Amino acid sequence: METLTDYGYAYASASAINKTDLKSSLLLSHQTELEEVNNIPCFFWGRLREPYLAARCLMTVAKTVRSRFALSMQELMALRDPIVTAGAGQVRFEGFSSCNGVYARLDILPEGLDGEFLASGTTNVDFNEPMINALNGITKTEDMVLSVGQKSVTVITEKTKVVERKVTLPNRWIKGLTSVQHYLADMQPIFTLTKAQALQLFQSLPKGGLKADVFIVQRAGKFLFSPLQQGQVVRIGGAHRLRLMEGLLPFLDSLSIYQSADGQAAGFVLMLGAQQLVFAFSGDAYRGFSGEGKALEHLIDDLPLELVYGFSNLLKANEAFNPTLLSIEHDIDFDNMNTLTAQLSSIGLLGFDLVGNQHFYRRLPFKTQRILSLNPRLKNARKLVADNDIQIVAQKMGYVEARVKGSDDAFHTVIIENEQSRCTCDWFMNHQTKRGLCKHILAVKMRE
Repeated sequence: METLTDYGYAYASASAINKTDLKSSLLLSHQTELEEVNNIPCFFWGRLREPYLAARCLMTVAKTVRSRFALSMQELMALRDPIVTAGAGQVRFEGFSSCNGVYARLDILPEGLDGEFLASGTTNVDFNEPMINALNGITKTEDMVLSVGQKSVTVITEKTKVVERKVTLPNRWIKGLTSVQHYLADMQPIFTLTKAQALQLFQSLPKGGLKADVFIVQRAGKFLFSPLQQGQVVRIGGAHRLRLMEGLLPFLDSLSIYQSADGQAAGFVLMLGAQQLVFAFSGDAYRGFSGEGKALEHLIDDLPLELVYGFSNLLKANEAFNPTLLSIEHDIDFDNMNTLTAQLSSIGLLGFDLVGNQHFYRRLPFKTQRILSLNPRLKNARKLVADNDIQIVAQKMGYVEARVKGSDDAFHTVIIENEQSRCTCDWFMNHQTKRGLCKHILAVKMRE
């Protein structure tokens, strides 16, 4: 059964768009679990250089976090407010579909902003229905001022209306925000399309919901969706989810399509003037990123919390995370840096920029302790080690065979040979290693 947590929003006021004759002001109210961040009144205040396009992109992000592709209406999750990171000259909005299988992030680049970064950080922002409806009314001729938080502390008084909402927060929503970064970091660019090619591609998108996989292929200079896997392709499961992007296709400069090395996730980057919109789609509509477990092997060794807090003090929001430079400056062994990067991503301290091919620092607006508790497979593996439920049958150079106690008290055989691992449990039989290692293999690796 999925773990749920009551999570309370307490916005100082509702987000709103205030309009005059030819100017709009978008005020995004913010809040976070982190008290030191919650006390910051305003992160950014300034003019959007492409307000009409920015409004369309924000509406697409809002549409994504309100979408569901594998849940009934009764199961529709209530967490609908995007997370915003401000700093290093840009503002990023990110969020998940309710079913946890689609990730969207709008990056408003420095050339798209004309304003002042009053603080650096990451926070939730209130995306209410009236504000979203008002975005739809932004025209191509008007200016728009964006404010993430209240610019003037004096605005927040005892008489200010506080907008409070309590939602049942699925822990997998937070876990998905961390897990998807590992997939983004593993992706490679496959195709780059012009606007005309992108429009042509989406014209070939089959109608309705698709149960079978489709593949993006290139034939005679044209890109199209095909049921056949021929040549270089990008696999798409649940292709109907791609329709989230259709409203922005007329504004495209270019579209880049990425795929993870295991073919279990696809990425799309829409270049739109001074902003880019990033989408990541899980392998299938019924799969969420939270259950993938892609980085579990890197989390076998505990990350000291003092190192976590040390990085929090060292880096600023949206700052590029350069592993090589950090290794040299802080005397961290190069061989350990990949593990450290994976661990920092897994606790919400790093996002990944596909276009720049680099991680960036951002601390999710949830307590570190909450995020650290979100890997049940890892916790179960540690319990197997602590309870001494592992019997080593054979061990030699590059080879380990073990019997590990399962949930039903039956024992499973684990074999680790060089870089290959296998187990006789149902998880491994169903998923192999496509969704991370099972708890039995993880436990043996800890025991080695």
